Amino acid sequence: MQLDNDYEREVFNGDVGTVAGLDPEAGELMVTFDGREVAYGFGELDALAPAYAVTIHKSQGSEYPAVVIPVLTQHYAMLQRNLLYTGITRGKRLVVLVGQRKAVAIAVRGVAGRRRWSKLREWLSGSSAARSAASTEGVVRE
Repeated sequence: MQLDNDYEREVFNGDVGTVAGLDPEAGELMVTFDGREVAYGFGELDALAPAYAVTIHKSQGSEYPAVVIPVLTQHYAMLQRNLLYTGITRGKRLVVLVGQRKAVAIAVRGVAGRRRWSKLREWLSGSSAARSAASTEGVVRE
């Protein structure tokens, strides 16, 4: 998996490829992304990571033939409806939830999510007091 955007190679953060070859004499690893072979010098391999297991965050915008999602109460902070939805919708043909029914229920019921800290409402309403307060006091919870 490509870890950051590489505009010269036209490979972008989250793109998943397959190792196509290795040339020790040239010091290159060849990776195929969507049928297109891309060469990486051995010194550039930190731009890649194995993708046999990927976070839901990293998988956004991609689809996979099969997805396995651990759903456990021990990871309570991660039991959010939006994360579960995103994970489930990454699978094209098969999605497997592994864990506890209670954890799935907690995630599905969790509609609140985290509250955001901003002054967006005041900024959009054009309040100059809000702008000056934001520059001197930092952000305020809405």
